[in-house]
Amino acid sequence: MSETIIKIENLGKKYLIKHQHQGNYTALRDVITDKVKSFGKKIVSPWNHEQPSTHSATEEFWALKNVSFEVNQGEVIGIIGRNGAGKSTLLKILSRITEPTTGRICINGRVASLLEVGTGFHPELTGRENVFLNGAILGMGKAEIKRKFDEIVAFAEIEKFLDTPVKRYSSGMYVRLAFAVAAHLDPEILLVDEVLAVGDLSFQKKCLGKMEEVGNQGRTVLFVSHNMAMISNLCHKGIVLESGRLSFQGLIKEAVLKYYQDSSLKRGRASTNFESEVAELLKYELIGPEDSYDITIHNEIVVRMKYKIKRSVNGKCVPNFHLFSADGTCVFVSNAEGVTFMPSGVYYAECKIPSNMLNEGAYFVGLALTTYYDSGTFAVEFFDRNALPFNVIDPMDRCSNRYGYGGSIPGVIRPKLTWKIYGDNQ
Repeated sequence: MSETIIKIENLGKKYLIKHQHQGNYTALRDVITDKVKSFGKKIVSPWNHEQPSTHSATEEFWALKNVSFEVNQGEVIGIIGRNGAGKSTLLKILSRITEPTTGRICINGRVASLLEVGTGFHPELTGRENVFLNGAILGMGKAEIKRKFDEIVAFAEIEKFLDTPVKRYSSGMYVRLAFAVAAHLDPEILLVDEVLAVGDLSFQKKCLGKMEEVGNQGRTVLFVSHNMAMISNLCHKGIVLESGRLSFQGLIKEAVLKYYQDSSLKRGRASTNFESEVAELLKYELIGPEDSYDITIHNEIVVRMKYKIKRSVNGKCVPNFHLFSADGTCVFVSNAEGVTFMPSGVYYAECKIPSNMLNEGAYFVGLALTTYYDSGTFAVEFFDRNALPFNVIDPMDRCSNRYGYGGSIPGVIRPKLTWKIYGDNQ
């Protein structure tokens, strides 16, 4: 059993937010008037400690509240959630940048963090000097930093600017050097925020490869990102935060599905966010054997949407859907056939995804309506990319064609194809 390396109990972080009273603002004359009034009151009644009038009120905001979980050594954890869910606050507390308001944290290991561009760098020092400074902050000895120095510089690709003050670096150079230091100085725990989005695509791939290597070496990685493809490919487990609270902790494919379920509309609920001058998406649902997001590989699925054509156009309004896997890969696109001119009105469109086609995992149906004109042009009237999330599971029964194999079967699709087996004499 793996050793617990991070243990968090009832963690909370509270901020005080000041609000202006509705319809008021503080102008320079208001500040001067308040000061004069306050000074006058002190002269008339020097022992009266009444506070001067203000134009704001204070509100408590809990960025995190009652968050508890454990992380074992060697786990690569993806932390996901919408903006304002508390992801970055959590990493700042784990990095000891921010102090928690409530709760307890136990960390058994050396922590390296990459939360913001240039965190821990001194702008006046050169890249070379900052490597040694950052290493010392992480608790490394000079000999250890020297041993890793050439590897760090080669990874960061900043040899020409090594003796230039980092204040003259671009944001991309900052990120490259900061990540190289954090990843190469052998921390037991590596914390990485969305900051990798600053780098170019090739460097992002390089960083993901390094984080995967770090995880394979038995070290622990906590990774915050909105990129579900990165999260799904890199992480084994996931944590979902919703409004500062822990919403889910488990396997990464289940965490991604939970995130999309929380973010999407409930099945069958009307939507007014996806419309154009021509058409509007009214309602949609996923019809399976049960009213559940879990569907076995043996069941067919019916995708149904209700839409309205507001006005007739000189073209074909074709309903279609995109099927995406958990990492954002488009599995396939299906368009309705035989569509002709359609007058204004309300319509329903249904499409069946056959049984024994999809492999295990989380999927998302994106619903769309596209108008194709005789001139060869087209217009997308609406497209709800994550309208219908669902999860395909394998019941592991005799129809699963596993022959006793219990591992994960690779591939996005898993169709039942027709085989013929025969010998040389047949």
